[in-house]
Parts: sequence; structure tokens; C-alpha cells
Amino acid sequence: MPTEAAADVLAPMLEALLGDRMPVRVEFWDGSGLGPLDSPGTLSVHTPDAVRRMLWAPGELGVARAFVSEEITVDGDIFGLLRALRDASARQLGQIDFRSLAGVALAARRLGVIGRAPEPPPEECKPAGRLHSIGRDAEVISHHYDVGNDFYSLVLGPSWTYSCARFVTPEYTLEQAQAAKYELICRKLGLHEQESPRLLDVGCGWGSMAMHAAQHHGATAVGVALSREQVARARERVRAAGLEDRVEIRMQDYRDLGGEQFDAISSIGMFEHVGRDKMTRYFETLRGLLRPQGRLLNHAISTPGGSTPGSRSFIGRYVFPDGDLLDVGDVVLAMQAGGFEVRDVESLREHYAQTLKCWVANLESQWDEAVALVGRPRANIWRLYMAASALGFEDGGLGLHQVLGVATDDKGRSGMAPTRQGWD
Repeated sequence: MPTEAAADVLAPMLEALLGDRMPVRVEFWDGSGLGPLDSPGTLSVHTPDAVRRMLWAPGELGVARAFVSEEITVDGDIFGLLRALRDASARQLGQIDFRSLAGVALAARRLGVIGRAPEPPPEECKPAGRLHSIGRDAEVISHHYDVGNDFYSLVLGPSWTYSCARFVTPEYTLEQAQAAKYELICRKLGLHEQESPRLLDVGCGWGSMAMHAAQHHGATAVGVALSREQVARARERVRAAGLEDRVEIRMQDYRDLGGEQFDAISSIGMFEHVGRDKMTRYFETLRGLLRPQGRLLNHAISTPGGSTPGSRSFIGRYVFPDGDLLDVGDVVLAMQAGGFEVRDVESLREHYAQTLKCWVANLESQWDEAVALVGRPRANIWRLYMAASALGFEDGGLGLHQVLGVATDDKGRSGMAPTRQGWD
């Protein structure tokens, strides 16, 4: 059995990954530790199996598996801990070079943990089938959204909204900010200018956008989604609000809507699942569903230059398999190629950082209930990904853009007002 302290054995490996000065406190299963005692948070490594995972799955995947299996846990201020790790690392978290890989192998040998690879956690998702086929998209949507409506109610609060809010003033509650986001979208779509407009909400979630449009603008709305649990709860909410004659929620892929016509289409937090190679076709499909002078509002996460989380990343295996984050410039080009005239682009980046912090606060304040609903590993996954995403929106690595397009008529008329007046 090894007699060396785990901290001494693992120090060279951690220095290769994070630099010579440890930015946070790391404590190990044998009571040894590294890093400052006044760290904003602590990484606790509970078993040498965490090292074995990193040996068999170098880079981010091994660390992710150890985290999900609770062989590594995060305690304290998760935002402060992640900031410290980000600021200290000279290269992107999760990347690994020969020096650090060799360090993992040497540490594993000295700790006596070289052996067969541990089984991946059951929360891991490796979808089958052709990328972004209807069946595979349904599988990955279910992986993320069908984890229990009660859990999402706890995290999201009464607004039942899983997308960026709009904090018009710092005093806005999360619920007020979500309502403000929906109202802004309705006005960009011109619903307030029409008599009983027909709205399609693509990826409707729990029905909040469709319900807002019906309640505040007299719209008749169709919401489509692929999550069984979302659709079931959305229908319950529509019935409870007395909106069954104006709001229809369907378990349906947007690609199966052929032949219907709408005055406006909203797509809020769904575009990330479409895929880079499918985005022009996506816009062509939605363009075909709009009457002349109808509008589309595409509300989606973006990133400069575009980014696709790899299949061996934490996000790719445990959060959003097959997700694509696109450069807003590419989104505009694809929307134009799909037949739209782009009329407005707005960034809500800082608003998403605030939204995510509200969700993390909701989760942390009801932690025991969340764990009882979905288990500690999945609760940990949501806490980590939401906190890390909040920092990404703070520092500009992630963005959130609303892009408004119009389907001009055969004479090139848009029907748009000459200014943005009336949107706020």
C-alpha cells in the first residue's frame, strides 16, 4: 500500500494543469491537502478512483466522471472557486498535454490505482443514430429535459422558463424579468399590432411564451416540443389558466409542421439543438410556415467563432449532447440564406449571467429537496454547469442574441414599423 501523502503525489500533476501556485484548496481522501486555506471553495477528492478515471479518460471526461460519481465534490462558493480556477489556468480547462498526462500515469502508479477503468456513471449520455436526425434529437432532448418537472419547478421558480430573462431594472425578480423577456419578444414579433395573431412557439418548454402571448396579446398559439414531461406539464398549465381555446401544446418536431401558416414564430432557447449543418434548413422550414410579412424571433446562446462541445466534454456527455453554439454572424447569414430579411439583433448577455445566478440560488437554497428529486449526482451536474455558464456570460465567452427576421412579401414589403418605438 502507498505510504506517501496523496497531496505530495498529486502536486506535480495539479501544477501541470493549474500552474505553480494552487488557486484553490484541494483536499484528499487521506487528509492531506494543497492550496490556500482561505480559498473561496474547496475541491474534495474522496477516493483514488478519481485518479484512475483521469488515467483512463484523460482530460475533461475523466474529471467529469469523477465529479458525477462524487469521487470529487465542490464545497463553498462555487462561483468564486470556478473564477479562481479559470483565472489561474494558462490553458483551457479540460485540455491536457503530454506532461500532465504523464503526471496522471505516474501518480496513479505511486498511489497503486492502476487497474481496469471504472464504469461510467449512469447519468452519461451517448446518443445513437444520425446526428440531428429526428429520433436522435428526441433522445438528447429527453436526456436533458425529462429529469422531472418538480425539479425544474424548484430551479426555475413560478415562471417555468428555462431561458434568459430580461432584468429591466436591478430590482426585478426573476419572475418579473422572465415576463419582461416574453413581452419584448411579443412586441418584436408585432403581436400587439395585430388582431388575434397566430403564433408558433418552437421548443415551447412548459408553455410560458404561448400563454403570455395569448393572455396579453389575444394570440392563438401552438407550442411544439419533444420532451414528454414538458408537454404534459405545459398542457396542465394551459388548462389551469383557462386557455385551452387559444393555446395548443403538441408533442411534435418542428420539421413535421408542413402546410400550416402562422403570423409569427418564436424560437427561445431551442436553436442550440439544431446543429450547424442544419441551421439554414431550419430557417427555410420556418420561413415556409410564415405568411407574407410574418416574423421570426430567434433567441439563442452564441459564442464568438462558434463552438461545439466535444463528445468527451462535461457538457457533451452530461448536459447538452449534440449541442452547437454558433457565432451570431453565422446565424444572421443562415437566416438570410433561409429566406429572411434580418431586421434587428440584440444581445442580452449580461442578463443571462444574472438569470443563471438566480437558478443556482434557487437550487442551493432547496438542495436537500433537489437531491431527493433527482439524486445528488444530477443535482451536482446542474449546479456546476449553471455556475460555469454564468461566468461564461460574465466574461464574454458566451453570448445571448435575439435575431429578428421578417418574411417579406412578393413586393419586398416587410410590414415593419419605421423604428423600435413601442418595443419597451
